[in-house]
Amino acid sequence: MTDKILNLLGLAKRAGMLTTGEDKTIEAIQHNKAKVVFIASDAGDSTAKKVRNKCTYYNVPLIDDYTNENLSIATGAPNRVVLSVTDPGFSRKMLQLKEKGK
Repeated sequence: MTDKILNLLGLAKRAGMLTTGEDKTIEAIQHNKAKVVFIASDAGDSTAKKVRNKCTYYNVPLIDDYTNENLSIATGAPNRVVLSVTDPGFSRKMLQLKEKGK
C-alpha cells in the first residue's frame, strides 16, 4: 500500500482515533468529534446521501476517493464503508495530502 492517506488511516486505526460504521460516524459528526469522514466510493446510495448531508450540514470534510476494499485493507477490518478520523493531527495531514494529490 503506497497511498499515504491510507497509510495514515491504518495508523489512526491502531492509535484508536477512528469511528467506524454509519451510525457511529454520524454520531461523531453530530457531536463535533469527527474531523474528516471517509465514505467508500462504492457505498450504497442511501448511505452516501445520509453521510454527505450530515458532513455538509456540520461542515466536516469528506473524502470519497477510496473503495470499500481500500478502506477495509487500510484499517485491517472487513467491509468498511463509512468511517471518521477523530484526531485533529491525523485529519489535518490527510487533508493536506489530499490537496497535494497524495
